[in-house]
Amino acid sequence: MKIPVKPTFSLADLRQVAINLLLMTVGGVICALAVNGVIIPHDFAAGAITGLAVIINELFPPLDIGLIYLLINVPLFFGAYMAVGRRFFLYSLAGTLIFSLALALVKVDLAVENDILAAMFAGILMGLGAGVTLRSQGSAGGADILSVMLMKRFSIPLGTTLLALNVVVLSLAAVVFSLDSALYTLIQIYVAAKLVNLVVTGLSQRKAVMIISKHWPEINREILRDLRRGTTVIPARGGYSGSEENMLYAVVNFREIGELKAMIRNIDPDAFVVVTDTLEVMNYRIGNQPHW
Repeated sequence: MKIPVKPTFSLADLRQVAINLLLMTVGGVICALAVNGVIIPHDFAAGAITGLAVIINELFPPLDIGLIYLLINVPLFFGAYMAVGRRFFLYSLAGTLIFSLALALVKVDLAVENDILAAMFAGILMGLGAGVTLRSQGSAGGADILSVMLMKRFSIPLGTTLLALNVVVLSLAAVVFSLDSALYTLIQIYVAAKLVNLVVTGLSQRKAVMIISKHWPEINREILRDLRRGTTVIPARGGYSGSEENMLYAVVNFREIGELKAMIRNIDPDAFVVVTDTLEVMNYRIGNQPHW
């Protein structure tokens, strides 16, 4: 009878944990800089759960903003565990603790005087910080958890969910602070949502390419040999001529699209080529979904 061998924690696993913790720490510190260095000094509300924590801190100053953020996140972790998985739950718990600690310790006034510039700068920092955190296998808690759940279930972009969730926060900001503050917060939220999408998926954007050419065998060979990307040959019929043709379908990354177009032009300058953006691509070689 064989005794089952317990799985060991490999060096690669340890390296991955270290990378995830580093990403969450860098992202948490950047977000804390935005909150303590720009958002609070300018009476902005930030977005989603962070914004709610800022509003509660404004109403009850003795309560530490880091502690408020941590307490709000407690019920959200149950959703993370059930909908996404144990790994995401544990990393998100670590990310929330890191961000809460950063909020309590990283207190630097970045001294941006103009409110519009401050709103844009805060949005850049918040979006960059949240995006870096979400590049790990966890999140910083709050709205990030719900965003990941909706992306995995319904393929809704992260930034879109974050933007939608802020309607309530903006309404509260208009009451607690002022309408001007709510509008500045809207600028910050919009910029942050765009940066989150850019950092998480935009930098790994995939392009879908459809090619119709009489020289499709040569083009297909070059794609397989030089780009090392898979292709699909789709039988097609010309709508006007009625002639039988073959269409090549391939997915490449952003860096490869220029090389692919140059390759097609060299083989067949008259080729009909359509390049489209993709929202998500699921595949172990060319896929761009974050691995939560």
